[in-house]
Amino acid sequence: MEVIGKRLFDLTVSSVAIVLLSPVFLLIAILIKLDSKGPVFFLQSRVGKDEKVFQIYKFRTMVVDAEKLGKQITVGRDPRITRVGHYLRKYKIDELPQLFNVFNGSMSFVGPRPEVPRYTALYNSEQREVLRVRPGITDLASIKYRDENEVLAQSENPEKTYIEEVMVDKLQLNLDYIQNRSFWVDIKIIFQTIYKIVK
Repeated sequence: MEVIGKRLFDLTVSSVAIVLLSPVFLLIAILIKLDSKGPVFFLQSRVGKDEKVFQIYKFRTMVVDAEKLGKQITVGRDPRITRVGHYLRKYKIDELPQLFNVFNGSMSFVGPRPEVPRYTALYNSEQREVLRVRPGITDLASIKYRDENEVLAQSENPEKTYIEEVMVDKLQLNLDYIQNRSFWVDIKIIFQTIYKIVK
């Protein structure tokens, strides 16, 4: 019953948000096209519930074919990030298209942030438990690692630091969330996320 209620909330709120934010989507699309060559949206394969791979939607914040020019993580002021992309990332506006992921059921508003297959392949059996639930736009790890790029920028080996430290901590936070999740916990995380972005 709780799962049904969560899905109903996701479907209702995402539908309303998509309609209300449609003018904002159009404005952002124009800014992205004026700033750099390439598509408005960026699609990337992520691993979702029951280890099913899906396409996550984001506003494009990097140059075309950025993943071929570097790693799948971004560090500090990554030169692949466009001028408009810098601000979209700073205020998490690039994540808005994930409302469509929530609408189509591949994601929820709150749940473990979905990873790329390259990193989920490194999960141990306990960590793979996070793949039993629908991934989300935000989670406790997103709040804690709001400035992840800056944290990784201080490392001599950012990807190693991400895999061995940051990702491990994120997964533990998500495992704790799964054990204690509820509608009110989700609402609290949503408001904490908003506060973290606007403060």
